[in-house]
Amino acid sequence: MTHSATDAPSHARYSGPTPATAEGWRLERLTAPSRLFGANGLRTGPDGRVYIAQVTGSQISALDLQTGGIEVVSPLGGDIISPDDVAFDSAGNLFATEVMEGRVSVREAGGRTRVLRDDLPCANGITVHHDRLLINECRDGGRLMELDRATGAMRTLLTDLPSPNAMEVGPDGLLYFPLMTANEIWRIDPDQPGEPQRVAAELGVPDAVKFDPQGRIVSTQVASGQVLRIDPRTGEKTVLAQLHPGLDNLTLVGDKIYVSNFTGEITEIGPGGEIRTALPGGLNWPLDLAVGADGELYVADGTYFYRVGGDGSLHTVGMLFTPGYPGFLRGLAPAGDGAFVVSTSGGQIARYRPADGETDYLADGFDQLYGVALGPQGTIVFAELGTGRVHALRNGGTEVLASGLREPVGVAFDPAGPPLVAESGAGRVVRLGSTVETVVDGLVRPQGILVAGDRLYIVDAGAKEVLAVDLNSQARSTIASGLPVGPPPGVQPKPLKGMPPFSGPQGPFAGIARGADGSLYVSADGDGSVLALRPTAGAP
Repeated sequence: MTHSATDAPSHARYSGPTPATAEGWRLERLTAPSRLFGANGLRTGPDGRVYIAQVTGSQISALDLQTGGIEVVSPLGGDIISPDDVAFDSAGNLFATEVMEGRVSVREAGGRTRVLRDDLPCANGITVHHDRLLINECRDGGRLMELDRATGAMRTLLTDLPSPNAMEVGPDGLLYFPLMTANEIWRIDPDQPGEPQRVAAELGVPDAVKFDPQGRIVSTQVASGQVLRIDPRTGEKTVLAQLHPGLDNLTLVGDKIYVSNFTGEITEIGPGGEIRTALPGGLNWPLDLAVGADGELYVADGTYFYRVGGDGSLHTVGMLFTPGYPGFLRGLAPAGDGAFVVSTSGGQIARYRPADGETDYLADGFDQLYGVALGPQGTIVFAELGTGRVHALRNGGTEVLASGLREPVGVAFDPAGPPLVAESGAGRVVRLGSTVETVVDGLVRPQGILVAGDRLYIVDAGAKEVLAVDLNSQARSTIASGLPVGPPPGVQPKPLKGMPPFSGPQGPFAGIARGADGSLYVSADGDGSVLALRPTAGAP
């Protein structure tokens, strides 16, 4: 999968100040900003626009297919959190499943939002048929339910399902739904559920089912990247398109199919099988960065792991449904020979070898891991935000280096050996020795840090700056300001609780890495791009 930085989209998702750099530095946008926070559920609205649910952005947007314009309908920081799928009733009310909240909310046609129900773990698939609201839970042991649109009163149709997902009622009046864990599509009569019938099996991990005008199933396959047409009577399958893995949902507009990808890409499939990019994809966050032993820049983007090409294109090295992928990636440190030490949102530290499709898990059971660094004698140090602790992993065992810290995130090693930690909640960077020593204070929300020689570089996501600090004199300078890191000014995102088993709690982490030429690479998680700060004549 490749996305080019030259295709810089309009209507970017972030609005903020114009970046500025200090003398001796220049700023380049290495990859294109993203227009969306990924793309999940799709639904054609009553106005003909395509409505796009974005889980990690807690946002719902409407895409005008004629103009390419995007309007934010429910924004980041708004009432709807982690929307995964959407549907409309005949009155124009928008219903959304909030997968990480276990909720279903309704945004009424007049604009008011209210929670309909909040006790549906991993609420995901949703459809409205003749003003009947149907919901399922995408988890092993998930339920399929009908909710009263006014009161939220629930009628359970099926239980103990293996991860159902986006669904729809067919022209025969039966409800069709994919089962991701079973790799099958089933159907039931929503009036008299009884025993479900299997419609199709041995697929590419189906995660959405819709119907075309001829009454045939159209289904996306998240693992294989195929879009299939399936005869609901015989189960016969036809491949309509082979796209990139990571497909999530689809909607139909006339005789055209629109397919979403975790990257935010929306693909149009014409009636003759023609494929067109309706909306380019890009980075979802991004999170941590690392320059590998090969000199290439790598990006941890949660469900994806990328290598950045010389032209700013993104090349998929691994993703959630490729063999050996360690899980939702957050922290990243090069470990030589094409390997990386990583932290996952599932609370694991692992050694990932993407070329071999293999992961060795080194430690597990932690609460919200963020930065990871590889130090002397192979010592791995990592930050556990959930408990306020920093750990060292060596000789097969872990030990606590510090506790009681306020939101530790970024980690790096001092030239003398001790670890440095960005204590985001305290606005400082500390050194961990026999005591916790403050190295830099007066920051807002420091996240990614790195050390080059006697210089410490800090991404302050709260101040939207990159700072340089001389570790000997403590002199500090601002290299760049007004950067699109962290949320847009004035926006306060709500926590993302995660979606087991796919991920634990998710949160931002603006990482930083350094190239051999002294360039600093920064995760601009606000607008979904990677920035390069290049030293020029006179740079410190």
